[in-house]
Amino acid sequence: MAGTIPPASGQGPRFGSKKGQRKKPRKPRGNAGSNLPPGSAGKTKPPAARSAGSTDTCAAAPIVSVPEPAPPLPESPRAAGWVKSMPHYRQAYAAIDLGTNNCRLLIARPSGEHFVVIDAFSRVVRLGEGLAQTGRLSDAAMDRALAALHVCADKLRKRNVHLARSVATEACRRATNGQQFIDRVLAETGIHLNIITAQEEARLAVLGCHILLEQGTGPAMIFDIGGGSTEMVLVETGETVPRILDWQSVPWGVVSLTESIGAIADDPDARAVAYAEMRRRVDEGFADFAQRVRPMRSAARGEGRIRLLGTSGTVTTLASVHLELPQYDRRAVDGLVMPAESMRSISQRLSVMTPAERVALPCIGRERSDLVVAGCAILESILDIWPADRLGIADRGIREGILRSLMAIGADPRGPKRTEAA
Repeated sequence: MAGTIPPASGQGPRFGSKKGQRKKPRKPRGNAGSNLPPGSAGKTKPPAARSAGSTDTCAAAPIVSVPEPAPPLPESPRAAGWVKSMPHYRQAYAAIDLGTNNCRLLIARPSGEHFVVIDAFSRVVRLGEGLAQTGRLSDAAMDRALAALHVCADKLRKRNVHLARSVATEACRRATNGQQFIDRVLAETGIHLNIITAQEEARLAVLGCHILLEQGTGPAMIFDIGGGSTEMVLVETGETVPRILDWQSVPWGVVSLTESIGAIADDPDARAVAYAEMRRRVDEGFADFAQRVRPMRSAARGEGRIRLLGTSGTVTTLASVHLELPQYDRRAVDGLVMPAESMRSISQRLSVMTPAERVALPCIGRERSDLVVAGCAILESILDIWPADRLGIADRGIREGILRSLMAIGADPRGPKRTEAA
């Protein structure tokens, strides 16, 4: 929530009984006794003056469009004259991305044309586990996601977040009980999750990572391999923010594709057959899009290079394998440009490994070992559709896109004093 929070109860001017002298009003003591409901995540007071240590810096970019803010909330009579809004650069903004596999939070403050991350959180929750079979979010999956969102709610309060937006993607879009889960999250954590469309998901991903596209002219492709869906977005560069020419979302992500195949026998032939079937399903899903972008692919070749940028756990994991990192290091991976053929080679190698062999690889481990093969299949299909020589790697996406949108709202002096972003 943006704007001011009224001072605590009883902090108005006092008149002393001694000789009728008027005492100076005491300074506000923070949020105690304010009219905020208990546990309202994301609806917090202005940030305190203290600064938190930064953990990351991301370049900002002009915004194409931003979410429509909610109507201003009514001002408390006590607020006037007591607490001033913080300067834009000192305000904290937050983005929550609840996906099919992960729950991620990013909290940042503006810093010139960049923003500085002051807190972050990520946890594998597998919200979409079993969704392909039942069409519903399971109780266990919802409990895991809620536990992660309680952590996010605590961080929103502790970091005095000025404006927040929380989104849910494919799992909640597809589940018959998706809205009931959203209602439960609001009741238990105070976080208002907004189920966004696949188109909005694609737009936010582009907004969050496009600055890592290699320099060049002509059309380029940005993709996001998620847990429940994959988006490919064809963009035209040359302007500050790329213009989206065409896009496609298919309901195949690392979780949904893995579960659609089912258990795979532990022998080389079975693994090969399963991988080929994964490739076939993804190719089929993107068939129309592949046909539509064929002319643009020829145009990109005419410009001298086909540019391709990926944002997802799949590409960052495979990049870590390529670099032979002993453990994941975002600084080494985010912004890396590597040969696309190397990514294809790693994908094919992982597809024939036993589960135990994948678990033993650093940066894959047990948490990703059963899902990475589906990610490899999706990536190979993308490389067939947009056959670039080089692949850019981005460890950024939807959350960063949300933050840039929110900061554009917060920096606008005409914006509402109090705004709740869904």
